[in-house]
Amino acid sequence: MLVGKWMTPNPVTISEDADIDDALHVMRERRVRRLPVIDEAGQMIGIVSDKDLLHAAPSPVTSLSVHELRYLLAKLTVKKVMSSPVITVTPDMPLEQAARIMIDNKIGGLPVVEHGQLVGIITETDIFKVLLNVLGTRTPGIRVTLAVQERKGVLAALTHDISAMGANIISLLTSEGELPGERAITIKVNDADPVRLRQVLERLSARIIDFREA
Repeated sequence: MLVGKWMTPNPVTISEDADIDDALHVMRERRVRRLPVIDEAGQMIGIVSDKDLLHAAPSPVTSLSVHELRYLLAKLTVKKVMSSPVITVTPDMPLEQAARIMIDNKIGGLPVVEHGQLVGIITETDIFKVLLNVLGTRTPGIRVTLAVQERKGVLAALTHDISAMGANIISLLTSEGELPGERAITIKVNDADPVRLRQVLERLSARIIDFREA
């Protein structure tokens, strides 16, 4: 899976000279939490989040008058509170690499740039959508998590035996097991009889951690 498939194309942007009140209005209007910042030449020079704007805005308990608040907000431009330089990714970057960059840098979104041009944005919400898709969350079936010995052929035997019983594999993920030498496998299938499925898994000497209809 690549960033380009899951990013939001043509993201909403904001001018560097816009004041923070205007930026907050755009976020509320377009239902976004971050805006790439564009200069007069149309080049991206930063990114601003809703947290950046809210932290920069005067506190609601301030003693300033309404007119004084509006004056301060008009003077405080996006350029003064944005993050720069911007960490970016490309459309052909593997999605898991983009997710790692977000986690390592504690950020919730990354502008996507191709040939120097802003073409999209990938956010933590997009990553959640991918997780739902990969796990087959919206398709009814039986979801099983197994612990198996980490050795060659285990996954092939598992998929072969499930297919042989006439079941359809919707999704399959592997991860590190709880014990040394183990691998955790989460698989979701439909068109399967629960009793027969358990029997197939037990013949593989798999330790069933979780078994449920989902």
